[in-house]
Amino acid sequence: MDIYSQKSRWKLYLAIVGTIIVIVSVIYANYLSTQLAEEERRKTEIYAKVQVELSDLDDEDFENCEYELHLDILSSNTTIPVMVVNERGKVDYAVNFGRELGGNEDYFQEELNQMIKQGFDPIEGFAYKVYFKESNILRQLRYFPLIQLLLIAAFVLFGYMGFNSARRAEQNRVWVGMAKETAHQLGTPISAIIAWIEHLKDIRSRDEEVTEVLGELQNDVSRLELIADRFSKIGSEPKLKSINIYEELEKCRAYMERRAPRKVKFFFPDTEHLPIPVRINPPLFDWVIENLLRNALDAMEGRGEIHATVTNEKNMVHIDIKDSGKGIPSNKFRAVFQPGFTTKKRGWGLGLSLAKRIIQEYHSGKIFVKDSVVKEGTTFRISLPK
Repeated sequence: MDIYSQKSRWKLYLAIVGTIIVIVSVIYANYLSTQLAEEERRKTEIYAKVQVELSDLDDEDFENCEYELHLDILSSNTTIPVMVVNERGKVDYAVNFGRELGGNEDYFQEELNQMIKQGFDPIEGFAYKVYFKESNILRQLRYFPLIQLLLIAAFVLFGYMGFNSARRAEQNRVWVGMAKETAHQLGTPISAIIAWIEHLKDIRSRDEEVTEVLGELQNDVSRLELIADRFSKIGSEPKLKSINIYEELEKCRAYMERRAPRKVKFFFPDTEHLPIPVRINPPLFDWVIENLLRNALDAMEGRGEIHATVTNEKNMVHIDIKDSGKGIPSNKFRAVFQPGFTTKKRGWGLGLSLAKRIIQEYHSGKIFVKDSVVKEGTTFRISLPK
């Protein structure tokens, strides 16, 4: 559990650092855009003054005036959209709007109306007004933090998906290797125990007490063979067959109830219900149910009730396993299915992780914490397609 707490803290730290980077980028971009906007307004004011000076010259003054500097100033504006409007409200001159003034009077009049409607503050002179808009460079700079945020988010998302996929594939290989190696290692001692049981049966066949003990040993060996068979199926495509879900749940109840404390009561649906066939692999499905029941027994600490209910819908069958144990905090509903998560002093925290893998990958279903209240109990739900 400490591993996942540390992992959550690192996610929080990374989120905080990412937020700080975005905030700094936004503040700096706003600072630059403000400076650029002020610079554009100063340039527009100079542009307007030059435009007025040239318009006030008569022909004689124009011929005698050194106007090259004025024309250089006017021609230097290649980015800021500027519009000179006369006292009648008509556009006399416009530049950098993407169109020439001649033949597009209606377009420029509409642009003027839009700027007035949006509250653009013009530069006013005698018998004229100069309206100007932000340049494309300034607009792009204002959108830069958003574009940067989207690019960073896309990079983080695809990076996370890639690393997560690689990590999951690596985990799958580890799981499969560990499971198959466990099944292989169990095979040798199981075979030896079976041989010793048969040998004892031959030499002590008339001893009723020994025969009874050997019978129990045979049951335990059969159980070990089932466990080895379950491990051997991890990583391979299990065979599914149609099974009455009520009968399968009853098998799990009968096995676990014999091994549960006497003060724990089991309430499972009657097998006489109308059969509900579900395609499952019985050894693996039983493993999941036994894991849930074993966890419920641990949570109840020797006293309580375990209820199992089946809900039949059109395309799905829902199996709810409810206990009256310690409960799970709501912020741990997903964490309980992660490998290594456990609240017990002993155990590896692999049971629910394996259960999720079996239900989702091999049975195309879902398993999740449906409901839980601390100190009142927990309900796990398994949903399987019919």
